[in-house]
Amino acid sequence: MLHEPHALVITNEYPQNADFPRNYSRKEKKPFPIPIVELRRAARERLKKRKGQPKGRAPPPKNGLIVQSLVPLAYDVFNARITLINNLKKLLKVVPVHACGQMVIVNSDMMFLLTNTIGWWCSELHVGPEGHPFKSCKGKHATLRKGLHLWTNAAVEDVLVPTEAYHLYDPLGKRITHEERFSIPRIPAVMELCIQAGVYVSEYPTKRRRKPIIRIGKREFVDADESDLPDPAPEVPLKPLLTETPISKAVAPANEEEKILLAEETLQAWERMRKGAKKLMQMYRVRVCGYCPEVHVGHSGHKAQNCGAHKHQQRNGQHGWQSAVLDDLIPPRYVWHVPDVEGPPLTRELRNFYGQAPAVVEICVQAGAAVPDQYKSTMRLDIGIPSSVKEAEMVV
Repeated sequence: MLHEPHALVITNEYPQNADFPRNYSRKEKKPFPIPIVELRRAARERLKKRKGQPKGRAPPPKNGLIVQSLVPLAYDVFNARITLINNLKKLLKVVPVHACGQMVIVNSDMMFLLTNTIGWWCSELHVGPEGHPFKSCKGKHATLRKGLHLWTNAAVEDVLVPTEAYHLYDPLGKRITHEERFSIPRIPAVMELCIQAGVYVSEYPTKRRRKPIIRIGKREFVDADESDLPDPAPEVPLKPLLTETPISKAVAPANEEEKILLAEETLQAWERMRKGAKKLMQMYRVRVCGYCPEVHVGHSGHKAQNCGAHKHQQRNGQHGWQSAVLDDLIPPRYVWHVPDVEGPPLTRELRNFYGQAPAVVEICVQAGAAVPDQYKSTMRLDIGIPSSVKEAEMVV
């Protein structure tokens, strides 16, 4: 029996090349993750299905209970974040990372350092032996420098953007008022998400219900009577919780092999934290302001009037809450990808040929880790970079 020959087709779920993430203006409101038209259409469909059907009990966590199947995942996300921070402290001692920051003025005529300093900052980073030459600075006095950056050494806080949220003792309790904004502690938003998902941290207690709440109105409820239940056992962590290592005690890798292993472990912790947090966000609500980076972990955003974004006076400082996406909770600060660390530095005229990657990924790749498939499309690894400006002008 003869078989007809057929072509071998290789498929890949990731595109070969992709556009860089868009940078939204401070005067522009963030788009909704799902268009408002689709949200209204889905709401109408839910109302049609509810008509004529008996009202059922809400599943956790809407009924006040935690999702037991996600508790181990919450512990993994919590420890992955600590592992990522501790490993980055070690990698920053062997991989140069630059941030656009403060510079001391030097008088070339007098050859002496002036006592006063001028600080200008922007959020851009660069991973490599020396900072890139692109004129993309939008910080203070950027026009005087024609958009050039002033590079200085970066810290872990520059690579991992510190996104904080209010810690809620009762996620279903009353909303935080403006007068309570200083009395309630603020902790990393990922940490707050893990605590609400079941992680026990003694410093930040939270209410754990053992019976579902009883709804008495659309937004009103009372706690169920738990007097018939035995006294709850003291809460203990399901898994050992890691702690952050001080920067002074972070030991750099001793050799090249140890550096590569550390980079691979760091990249795995980054992916584990993001994938786990994305699964938790599907069950536990996370809100973000449409005008500023403020994040709130909970069903409804707080009422603190501390939004200072564009036209905040018209909103009396109120936040414009909407559903958050993963990049709101864990912002991936993108940097330019250096094709060859030991080769020539990036050239201003060849900017369109270079790719980008999250700062954590670029640090790990330059330390020797393999490039993950999901980041190859924006890093433009398959694009040949011209050797000169004249050659770049000939590219169609």
